[in-house]
Amino acid sequence: MTISDPGTAQRLFRPTVLDLGDAVLRPWGPGLDVAGGIVPALLAAAADPAVARWNPLSATGPVDPQAYLERCEASWADGSAASFAVIDAADGSLCGNAYLGWSNRDDGVAMVGYWLLAAARGRGLATRATTAVTRWAVEHAGARRIELYHAVGNEASCRVAERAAFPYEGTLRASYTYGGGVYTDEHLHARLASDPFTD
Repeated sequence: MTISDPGTAQRLFRPTVLDLGDAVLRPWGPGLDVAGGIVPALLAAAADPAVARWNPLSATGPVDPQAYLERCEASWADGSAASFAVIDAADGSLCGNAYLGWSNRDDGVAMVGYWLLAAARGRGLATRATTAVTRWAVEHAGARRIELYHAVGNEASCRVAERAAFPYEGTLRASYTYGGGVYTDEHLHARLASDPFTD
């Protein structure tokens, strides 16, 4: 299979809003408006056991919401990563996060990640957010390959990968630490820009 290279000039993540209907993906940053306040929302996310287990907001200790927001804003500014807050369209509450980051910008390779708060689970939001940011990265940032990694034990994330049409490519042994300092095996799923999107 041959995929043309659009060049690195357009491989930048630029702030945008993605509408899923019942939820909206908005760029994380200090100015983000979330029902109940952005800092309490981030602290609640960091306290959620599933978020803390698989997607810690801070690998170095207690979460610092302001530092997290500033990192997100800086990544948007230089185009190296795209962190979206998943906001409920009806009440403005935080549902979760969808993330894209270049793992090799020159080669057009990015990785995608996500987490949802307990109240937002079971609505297909993780799958739909993953699909939306993937399509956006392909169509607007020149991504040619998007990779999705999850711990072998994270069955919910594996289901998201499958539903978002990220084929399983293999198991990476002792590849990442999910808190606690123990290296864990991960599944690798990936999509190519040439893979069709289904609506």
